[in-house]
Amino acid sequence: MAYNHYILTCGGTACESNRGVELFNQLIAEAEKQGVNSQVQILKTGCFGFCEKGPIVKVLPEDSFYVEVKPEDAKEIIAEQVIKGREVKRLLYNEGEVKKNTVTIEDIPFYQKQFRVVLRNCGVINPENIDEYVAREGYSGLEKVLFEWTQEQLIEEMKVSGLRGRGGAGFPTWLKWDLARKAVGDQKYVICNADEGDPGAYMDRSTIEGDPHSVIEGMITAGKAIGSNMGFVYIRAEYPLAIERLKIALDQAREYGLLGKNILGSGFDFDIEVRLGAGAFVCGEETALIKSVEGNRGMPVPKPPFPANKGLWEKPTIINNVETFANIPVITAKGGAWLAKIGTEKSKGTKVFALTGKVKNSGLVEVPMGTTLREIVYDVGGGIKDGKKFKGVQTGGPSGGILTEKSLDVPIDFESLTANGSMMGSGGMIVMDEDDCVVDVSRFYMEFCVEESCGKCSPCRIGTTQILKILEKITEGKGEEEDIQKLEDIGHAITKASLCMLGCTAANPVISTIKNFRDEYHEHIHDKKCRSAKCKNLLSFIIDAPKCIGCSLCAKKCPVNCIVAEDAAKYPDKKKPPYFINQKDCIKCGECLAVCKFNAVLKG
Repeated sequence: MAYNHYILTCGGTACESNRGVELFNQLIAEAEKQGVNSQVQILKTGCFGFCEKGPIVKVLPEDSFYVEVKPEDAKEIIAEQVIKGREVKRLLYNEGEVKKNTVTIEDIPFYQKQFRVVLRNCGVINPENIDEYVAREGYSGLEKVLFEWTQEQLIEEMKVSGLRGRGGAGFPTWLKWDLARKAVGDQKYVICNADEGDPGAYMDRSTIEGDPHSVIEGMITAGKAIGSNMGFVYIRAEYPLAIERLKIALDQAREYGLLGKNILGSGFDFDIEVRLGAGAFVCGEETALIKSVEGNRGMPVPKPPFPANKGLWEKPTIINNVETFANIPVITAKGGAWLAKIGTEKSKGTKVFALTGKVKNSGLVEVPMGTTLREIVYDVGGGIKDGKKFKGVQTGGPSGGILTEKSLDVPIDFESLTANGSMMGSGGMIVMDEDDCVVDVSRFYMEFCVEESCGKCSPCRIGTTQILKILEKITEGKGEEEDIQKLEDIGHAITKASLCMLGCTAANPVISTIKNFRDEYHEHIHDKKCRSAKCKNLLSFIIDAPKCIGCSLCAKKCPVNCIVAEDAAKYPDKKKPPYFINQKDCIKCGECLAVCKFNAVLKG
């Protein structure tokens, strides 16, 4: 059935949690109420990426791009655009230099430097409808894989593409597949690692929510390449929407003969099961993940042997993450040479990042490898919020390091980030401004690593705990000069001696901040001062007597009664004496600062 208009509403987790479901239902209700439900089709898509401005609605054929849409706006969208053919101007993106009567997605700076390969269908198709995926070349590459290419030809095409694993390590995908293909075993397995656990990261979750069939097609292709007939998607249980859409897509693929026995009459069998993880960060490490899929406690084991030779149930196994698999259908459909034209000499293709933190335009970003940090932070991200000064950007999550202003022109690729003291990781990118304390940030990441360590090996179990204790000591104002050297020594030791990459990379945030912000560590230790006022025990609240009018609101809100009035005789010119804070009893809760209406309470 042909419609006059198509309304695409963002169905990603972020938008759905911001009344997106209510908006979708209201649009349907208004179309029916205004008698045009036969003229307009209202669809729910995956994430558009521009999370800062969600919920997002896109209307076709005008290509109108509406931001921050509320359920109350549904009536006007139907009445104006569908019935009268006029855009709702007030809902169009309208910031910076974008001041046009009609605004499409191509006009918005957030999208202009992006190049979508992995996210090509997110925000474009209904992820719960396999026909829409097929209409955009979905499963077209699989036809060649099943009927035209040998295993060797398929792996050679992967080699030509230059695709490297997007889970963090950047291992050549073709080589991992070839090792598993050559491995001896009566059964082989394909595993998709969707156990995304970095703080602030949601790339893989959004990909599955918006385009689950791309992952399924990628896994089937991998199965054909290595001679496997069974795959598993290991996804954390905290992703209910992604799990629901993945299961719907799996059922549809089976119904269409794309999974199961004798796929499309090719003689090739392959099926996929979903296994739920319980949220253990260490299970992002491949051997720990394998143990979890087997039903055991998720703990790493020494390598070699590598999973490609001896993995799940001791059978040859390949593990790639969601983003890696989502690249595969494009390679098989367009050819490896097509992807190889994108990116840098050693890092081909694109990379998806979850851009968060103190940046104006947070969201899901996909850029060609080789794009600089400056372009991502300032051109795509719109710069730092509230006119604050850029301080650093954490790439690679708890395993990465903080890159400073001097690294803003570093190209994004595996080698460059590592050379500058960080790493690609799975794609978390957290921007920090002048109000962030790097010592406190290091403490946060180390606290996370201590909590998530499986405890199997001593370097990680003991080393991360010792680093955390030293960082807590420094942030509490009890640090000593030798603590900095201790942090470096323990950090280098656990990097060399830990069993898995959780421990081997846990010290990266600490090492990088000591290297780039040693003066802040010295301030915490010698001056007992936190310039960002983030370390609670190094804070002090004082009352500026000339500004204080003696209203007593701060004293009434103080939970420990440490705020009292000054001697009135000392201030004969004031109607009421000012108040002061007894520093000895102050617990530094900040209530006085929050309630003062006259800016008389100062934080230092």
